[in-house]
Amino acid sequence: MPRKKKTPDFETAIEELEKLVTRMESGQLSLEESMQTFERGAALSQQCQQALDTAEQRIRILTEKADTAATKAYDADAS
Repeated sequence: MPRKKKTPDFETAIEELEKLVTRMESGQLSLEESMQTFERGAALSQQCQQALDTAEQRIRILTEKADTAATKAYDADAS
């Protein structure tokens, strides 16, 4: 059975993206290499954005839970 390609974690993806940008800025890549590098960079950028969106959603959930707990504690104290 073929192995599923693992998605790099956020920090690894950012590092790879930075290296790709450096390679492209060097001006030493052929058109085909530039296109492949750009495609990989676009995929990494999308993965990073998804990771950031997920983190933001988790923070919202945690913040809402904390706010709800604080409100319940305040209501209990007010009684």
